[in-house]
Amino acid sequence: MGYNVLYIEDNPDNMMLVRRVLESRGYILFQAMNGLTGVEMAERDEVDLILLDINLPDIDGYEVARRLRHSKKSALLHVPIIAITANALKGDAEKALDAGCDVYMSKPINIRELWARVEALLPSPK
Repeated sequence: MGYNVLYIEDNPDNMMLVRRVLESRGYILFQAMNGLTGVEMAERDEVDLILLDINLPDIDGYEVARRLRHSKKSALLHVPIIAITANALKGDAEKALDAGCDVYMSKPINIRELWARVEALLPSPK
């Protein structure tokens, strides 16, 4: 059985790309198109890793990360969060890490880098 990865992302093209890559390697991908839905899914479902866009249509990814790290569901305190964002200004990585993310990646998504980051946190289920 594969690991459960929650991807919180409002861009359907990015979602489709990440879905193809992760599912081809045996991961199970859950999708949330906004931050509030993502927080709800993380609190309800068992997730092993969270991929998190920062620029979301409702609450931003920083707030999502803070809510997850302060959740009543204790498992969310330790679930790795990878921020994947187009924000590439000085200080953006630190802001994501301070909010509770474990890793910061910039867009456009580099598939090799994404794969390396995911596999470093969750060994391939295949």
